[in-house]
Amino acid sequence: MFKFLKPPAQRPAIADDQKDAAYKKYRMQVFVGIFIGYAGYYLVRKNFTMAMPDLIDAGYTKAQLGFALSGVSIAYGISKLVMGMLSDKSNARIFLPLGLVLSGLTMIFMGLTHWATLSVYSMFIILAINGWFQGMGWPPSGRVMVYWFSQKERASKMSLWNVAHNVGGALAGKVAILGTLIFGVWQSKLYFPGFVAIAIAVIAYILIRDTPQSCGLPDIETYKGDREANASNDKNVKKYSSKEIFMKYILKNKMLWYISIINVFVYLVRNGVVDWAPTYLKEAKDYDLSDQGWATFAYEFAGIPGTLLCGYLSDKYFKGNRSLATIIFMLFVTIAVLVYWLNPKGNFMVDQIALIAIGFFIYGPVMLIGVFALDLVPRDAAGTAAGFTGFFGYLGGAAFANIGFGYVVDKWQWDGGFIVIIAACILAIFISMITYRHEKKHHSL
Repeated sequence: MFKFLKPPAQRPAIADDQKDAAYKKYRMQVFVGIFIGYAGYYLVRKNFTMAMPDLIDAGYTKAQLGFALSGVSIAYGISKLVMGMLSDKSNARIFLPLGLVLSGLTMIFMGLTHWATLSVYSMFIILAINGWFQGMGWPPSGRVMVYWFSQKERASKMSLWNVAHNVGGALAGKVAILGTLIFGVWQSKLYFPGFVAIAIAVIAYILIRDTPQSCGLPDIETYKGDREANASNDKNVKKYSSKEIFMKYILKNKMLWYISIINVFVYLVRNGVVDWAPTYLKEAKDYDLSDQGWATFAYEFAGIPGTLLCGYLSDKYFKGNRSLATIIFMLFVTIAVLVYWLNPKGNFMVDQIALIAIGFFIYGPVMLIGVFALDLVPRDAAGTAAGFTGFFGYLGGAAFANIGFGYVVDKWQWDGGFIVIIAACILAIFISMITYRHEKKHHSL
């Protein structure tokens, strides 16, 4: 490992009468850091989809652009696993901002490249490089969450942090459009968000701290006084290598496999809707650029209250059961997708409401799968567990939502694409029912 990535050493303990104030300060500070840092990743992950209608006008097919876009999902899925393992042994304060800077530079390069020289394969490679750097965002965020927030409060806090997905995703369209207003060319949808992302990375570096111990504070269980409730996090896996952690705590974890497969279908639905929304709304519903941007904005921001509600229900009402909340939310997603698909052209308000409903309900399951993964493993394997579920979600679900969905729509029109999305909703619900039985048995013990 590069020396500059290694976790910082533990600092001498600060005075007892200063610990509470320091803990509260740093918890808020690191939370804001990983929130805005991860939101920044979305500015340079989703901006290519805003350029896709321009590329279709230039003569590219949906299948070609879906193939190019899949570079992000394929590389991100692999990177999320690899970087997850690496992040468990790294300093989150450096790891997260570094990935954001590299991702921003990649999109700046793509936007400033002469497009006449870029083939679909070149776009795939550049987007794959971007996807690789994107894998440096979620795992260190998960690492920060498990070190600074206890298991009893984790779903509620994670649901709040997960709003970063929605903030970043919603602002991606607005920042991309702002770039065209400033520079007057569609290529600015690619390079302008890159510059913004680099600025955000600097702020994230200033705010994030790796662990409480690196700030002279006790571990979170000692501070919260709930060590017994968090006994699963006390298992000492630091002595194991990344390979040993992966073999011992990941590959042999049956429930982790279940939720990883659910993640495939949840991400297929999420990316199948949001990545193709600008193109679908333009072609099937005759929306203009402004309408497309507002529709995507509404979809993403609707996920904020939905995610918070899902975390609250899982922690407080369902007593830590993640599967039941997932089932309920995916049922509503299925209904909303049907309305979005079958609503006739011209009913703008119905389309908006349907997109808002999809956004409201889909991000809860996205968040809960991440929380579920952290619940299932010791704390020092958190990044690896997050990377494992992300590997399935992006390499399976998101990649198919890009390349496979584009092919399906080219061959069977938009109806074929929506049939695939509905099938994914049903399969996510079915497998969640299996995990619900296992969870219910575990909670009854």
